[in-house]
Amino acid sequence: MAELEVKVPPVGESITEVTIGNWVKNDGDEVKMDEVICGLDSDKATFELTAEADGILRIKAQEGDTLAIGDLLAVIELNASSGDATPKAETPAPASSEAAPAASEPARIIDMKVPTVGESITEVTIASWSKNDGDFVELDEILCELESDKATFELPAEASGILRITAEAGETLGIGEVICRIEVGANAPAPSASAAPEKPTTENNSAQVDKKGYAEGHPSPVASKILAEKGIDPKEVPGTGVGGRITKSDAISAEKPAAAPAKAAPAKVVAAEPASEGDRVQRREKMSSLRRTIARRLVAVKNETAMLTTFNEVDMKPIMDLRSKFKDQFKEKHEVGLGFMSFFTKAVCVALRDFPGVNAYIDGDDIIYNDFCDVSIAVSSPRGLVVPIIRNAEQLSFAQIEKEIVRLAVRARDGKLGIDEMTGGTFTITNGGIFGSMLSTPIINAPQSAILGMHNIVERAVVVKGEIVIRPIMYVALSYDHRIIDGKDSVSFLVRVKQLLEDPTRLLLDI
Repeated sequence: MAELEVKVPPVGESITEVTIGNWVKNDGDEVKMDEVICGLDSDKATFELTAEADGILRIKAQEGDTLAIGDLLAVIELNASSGDATPKAETPAPASSEAAPAASEPARIIDMKVPTVGESITEVTIASWSKNDGDFVELDEILCELESDKATFELPAEASGILRITAEAGETLGIGEVICRIEVGANAPAPSASAAPEKPTTENNSAQVDKKGYAEGHPSPVASKILAEKGIDPKEVPGTGVGGRITKSDAISAEKPAAAPAKAAPAKVVAAEPASEGDRVQRREKMSSLRRTIARRLVAVKNETAMLTTFNEVDMKPIMDLRSKFKDQFKEKHEVGLGFMSFFTKAVCVALRDFPGVNAYIDGDDIIYNDFCDVSIAVSSPRGLVVPIIRNAEQLSFAQIEKEIVRLAVRARDGKLGIDEMTGGTFTITNGGIFGSMLSTPIINAPQSAILGMHNIVERAVVVKGEIVIRPIMYVALSYDHRIIDGKDSVSFLVRVKQLLEDPTRLLLDI
């Protein structure tokens, strides 16, 4: 009897072992090709293992066992379940001319794997599927949207055929893992779909049973963890995934049926309890890849740098007067508004040229100086804080900077920023003033050495030439790495930015 060994597949360069989370199938069960047989957990991701052929499953490792990559998980006895099926597939061929072409051209399976999207990215999360399991897809048609800790991107089909989804939305996969399969030789399912409603009721019922199939009532590894944390029995949760499988979204939306007994309590008990002042509900949600990365990097920066912050204030009246005078002409000519960010970007580029240490970073025992200004602009997006980069900002005009800021902000809100648009910045500007912040100490965007924080503009009483006047004042903050930037340079840098902003003609005359 022929056997096929099922081994632990490679799941990432840095992952050397996995733990068996749960077996979806039992020892001795008949399994079909691409059917999920177990869930595996690594230190970075949770994923599902599918059968590579039809046959009888013989389990060799138990739930909770930790195995190295390449170790034996199970064996599939190939001849056990195919003895009756093979002759049936071969004998009708000469008898039926219509069945012959289908039998002579079996479907070719193409594994769609998570592509490499960056050197530092080891895993991605499936944000959403654009197609359903069993749909016919065309070459280059978008199948799903993948989300990493840095960007969101789309996965196109590598061939035309029938889509077989192996990972649900919300699941996290390592680079190189199988996300779905495409049956290339299969025809579009349109004829069978149109014929389905004409079949008798009994056939419709059997189709529904098949649709639920092997995974009904079984949660995915991610969903299993969520249900365990909530204390909910998977049997009480209806599955909407492939084969009736309980997906992550099913687990998140599931509620523990504990409220019903409380409502059914005797009236005397309810009357004796103090009146409730509102529902006290807690929700547990898993952190997104982006949020986990932000949290990890912020803590790393605090621990690995000698961060210090210096402050100053800027009289914004000259810039506000200049904007009021020319904003309409500027927009009419350049088709973009004249904002404060372009003034700050130009001022920063001039100051970075005067104080190159602020535009440098530490690499081991070396200091890397940059003779260009790639200014990172912090943007709040629906997925969290992202920092796209204005390349060679020192060479751009006010209009070019404003157009680039608008372009990057739109792409950030749409989740379309690429990895190359968020890596390699030399200095960062963040504007907490748009949210009403008066003062803050921004955290350095590693490996950069400094970040400038803008804040809200408030009219304050100040002394100008011996007289008290009302001026629009903004507090600015420069957080810097004291290992590379001395206090004198940091303060001088911020004073230089202040001079340029309070007298914007300096930016035009380059003085």
